[in-house]
Amino acid sequence: MSEDELIQQADRMIEAAMNGRTPHQVLLENSLAESANVAERAAAIAKNRERAIKLLAALEKSGG
Repeated sequence: MSEDELIQQADRMIEAAMNGRTPHQVLLENSLAESANVAERAAAIAKNRERAIKLLAALEKSGG
């Protein structure tokens, strides 16, 4: 496959991945998705911390 064919194939793949969106739209969507992921991880960390505190309290109460 020639270099031009590879470039054309890469361009088609990029165009398909963008699904009709502009590069700006793709960047915004990715940024929003990453922000949501960060918020989900923070919520999971908080929930795990709460569970750990409850477990420690139960262990202390049982004399462990």
